[in-house]
Amino acid sequence: MARLIDPSLEKLSKLMSQMGDMAIECVSIAVDSYLEGIGTGGRVRELSKEISEKYFQVEDLTFEMLLKYQPVADDFRLIRSSTEISYAFSRFGRYAFDITQVRHLFGDISECKNDSLIEAANKVKHMIREAIFSFAELDIRKAVKIQEDEAFIDKMYKERLPKLIELKNTKCALAEALLLRYLERIGDHAVFMSDAINYIVTGKHRPTEEQISSHISKE
Repeated sequence: MARLIDPSLEKLSKLMSQMGDMAIECVSIAVDSYLEGIGTGGRVRELSKEISEKYFQVEDLTFEMLLKYQPVADDFRLIRSSTEISYAFSRFGRYAFDITQVRHLFGDISECKNDSLIEAANKVKHMIREAIFSFAELDIRKAVKIQEDEAFIDKMYKERLPKLIELKNTKCALAEALLLRYLERIGDHAVFMSDAINYIVTGKHRPTEEQISSHISKE
């Protein structure tokens, strides 16, 4: 039997799906354009703005649902976490725009080696996709893997920075340091999403292995 809150939940789900699609596109365009030397700041700015607008729509909708329907525990966790996840989407858009600004600021960077950036970018884009799929499917197994990937990004960031200090090409060193920082922050927000997904499913942002296993065994 349909409940009064269900149409609003469906609207929320549609908004979140749209934000996820735009977040993937926004980050992918920004990173790929930086690595390929293509100026796409206008499109990234447009996507970032649209994501931010949808974030406020999610806030308004979730507030309305909390006031009108007094949701039960499962619905409440989903509604609350949707606000947190939509904020993470908005940060993806913001950092994507910041990446385009690095390319705009430094100009031609064709002489720079980007092996570390390519590896970090591929990992981060994978994390975003997994975070979106994890939310769509409420799959906490993907959420756990996202945290492992974020540890890899952190390790790469910490190991690469000292090497950049030694580079003679200051422009390349600064540009790569900024890109790695933005990618590391995007990874952090993907983990923030995974914590919210864990909360939806288990009631805990950082559930124990036993709690995760318990919920997986019920599937």
